[in-house]
Amino acid sequence: MRLAGKVALVTGTSPNIGGGIAQGLADAGATVACLDAVADNARQCAAWIKSRGGEALGITCDVTDEAQVEAAVAGVREACGGIDVLVNNAGILGGASVLEMDLARWSRQLAVNLTGTFLCTKHVARLMVAQGRPGSIIVIVSTAGHQGQAGNIGYCTSKSGLLNFTRAAAMDLARYGIRVNSLTPTATDQEEGIERAVAWGRPRPERRAAGGPVDFRKMVPMGRLPSPQDYAGSAVFLASDEAAMITGCDLRVDAGAIAKYWPWIPHP
Repeated sequence: MRLAGKVALVTGTSPNIGGGIAQGLADAGATVACLDAVADNARQCAAWIKSRGGEALGITCDVTDEAQVEAAVAGVREACGGIDVLVNNAGILGGASVLEMDLARWSRQLAVNLTGTFLCTKHVARLMVAQGRPGSIIVIVSTAGHQGQAGNIGYCTSKSGLLNFTRAAAMDLARYGIRVNSLTPTATDQEEGIERAVAWGRPRPERRAAGGPVDFRKMVPMGRLPSPQDYAGSAVFLASDEAAMITGCDLRVDAGAIAKYWPWIPHP
């Protein structure tokens, strides 16, 4: 198993992308600490991994609170001996336009998406350095961090900031054998997340129209949207020794969304 013997901390473990990545890391042999501000997300994600034969623990933590982040990292160290992999996935989706976004909403979104990633990276990396333990840090970005999207000013701004945070942190930590890379998802197929929520014991969520008035599946060259397990496979690769010489890079798992020429509609 590619991650056997490794300990991974994943932030933002709802049944969708974070839960899928946590499950994928566990399937690859890692012990997974599932961290979320919503206690049910952390607890149910960990319980699901354990029910499938994996090793996991759930931790409730607000990633914008440095004391809580320090305590969470210390708790994983005490329970598991250290941390080898960090996946910074916690984030607030959606938003409003620059004309409509109020300051409180803007501040909270940037605090979770940007500051939370900074705090988790800082304290996990400090632990890795103190233990002389090389590791892999993965930052979950978004195609919205590469391109402007109307009505989503806070999300686009924070995700774009994470791209250069990744590169700068990679330069800071390279001397310690700690690699930092980002992973860019796009609009995600909902079915896997829905089925995972049901498996966790939740009511079946209502399926939303893919992209609302625009069907995102018709906009991407591959004609279908990635699932959380597509992201999980890429996260396992970045966390593994197979990616030992990769740092400061962004891995796009977007079905070709960013690469395509902007006016082309591949599947009208």
